Amino acid sequence: MLKITEPPKDSLVKGTIRHEATDKANKQEKQIITSINKEDNKEEISNKYLQEYSKILQETVQKNKELLRKVKLALTDAYDQAWQHFKNQAELRAENAYNFKKQTGLHGQELWQKLTPKIKSEIRIESQKLGLKGIIDIIEVFRNNLVPLELKTGKAPKEGVWPGHKIQLAAYMLLLSEKYGTSVKEGYIEYLDIKEKREIIMNPMLAEEVTKTTEEAKQLLKSKEIPDICDNENKCEACGIKQKCHNKEFLAERQKLLNRTTL
Repeated sequence: MLKITEPPKDSLVKGTIRHEATDKANKQEKQIITSINKEDNKEEISNKYLQEYSKILQETVQKNKELLRKVKLALTDAYDQAWQHFKNQAELRAENAYNFKKQTGLHGQELWQKLTPKIKSEIRIESQKLGLKGIIDIIEVFRNNLVPLELKTGKAPKEGVWPGHKIQLAAYMLLLSEKYGTSVKEGYIEYLDIKEKREIIMNPMLAEEVTKTTEEAKQLLKSKEIPDICDNENKCEACGIKQKCHNKEFLAERQKLLNRTTL
């Protein structure tokens, strides 16, 4: 609200690399699949994925070298910290491709055309009616179903998902349902640090909660009053602007300045 920008930190930079590399890898899958020959076995298909995913991650890390320099993270460390996730994803996608090839007897272009689920990532979506917009990390596209998936780092709850993650994913389910005229009934939060996917099921109560939260956010943004500091200390602990946020004199001056520029 006060137009304060958080300085880059290693978790944000690593998240940027993860998102960019995931998007590139998903877009490259068509080329990987169409290169699969009739004779390719499970190991050979896995190697195709692993080689391509490794190359994409290396290129993405190199592209973001200036950001990594600002947070004092070496390129090799950034690659190593991201690779296990990408290695797991490559192996999962390779296994899916191999199993589908084995079941159908298809390969190359025909295998790609029939393969399910296909993966789309970094999908921008918006609705004037719902008053929402966002970027969905991953959508698994089945023949008659769409399943959104959000990737999250950091601590996971003992069970279920964090409330904010639940609302975010539910909002994406509503956006997808409206955009494609279909009922999106489930989605998943994947907590990368513990390698777990946790399901969220859409229901009328959850849809109403999304609508209520959206209206509260709109009212907050329209208000000229600074909201109370978040009562969750864990949220503030890792925040790059907490010193400014807790400085009442700074906030008051900042608010006066913005009020003058918007008059």
